[in-house]
Amino acid sequence: MDNHTYNYPSDCTPLTSCKSARKPAGSTVVNMGTAGKKPPSDYLVWSLCNTLYVNFCCLGFMALIYSIKARDQKTQGNLQLAQECSDKAKWYNILAAGWNLLVPLLVVVLLVLLLVHLGTSQGSFDFFGEDGFQSFMKLFSSVH
Repeated sequence: MDNHTYNYPSDCTPLTSCKSARKPAGSTVVNMGTAGKKPPSDYLVWSLCNTLYVNFCCLGFMALIYSIKARDQKTQGNLQLAQECSDKAKWYNILAAGWNLLVPLLVVVLLVLLLVHLGTSQGSFDFFGEDGFQSFMKLFSSVH
């Protein structure tokens, strides 16, 4: 459109304030979802740590899969499915973390029990006494 053919109101010219020719502003509504509700957590970092550590029966890997699904659903706006995947990821992480703590604890307990048993049984060397090294060396001596 050419500026010469357009008729401006007398008080409205280009590059000036033209308040009389403006239409009243309408309202715009932006839906931001539920304002007070916090989106579900995806537990991605926790799942990644459980996947890289022991990962018994692929519990950490399952947690990682559900964490990624929860993040995907959250970005797509499906908060209900995101919450379900988030809950599953949390429980798989709890199971994997429990197993990751249980295995080293069991190894330490079994090692202590083994040392106590070997220290108290007859014919063995004394792990906890002062002559433990001498008793140990007697096992390998060639004197009969």
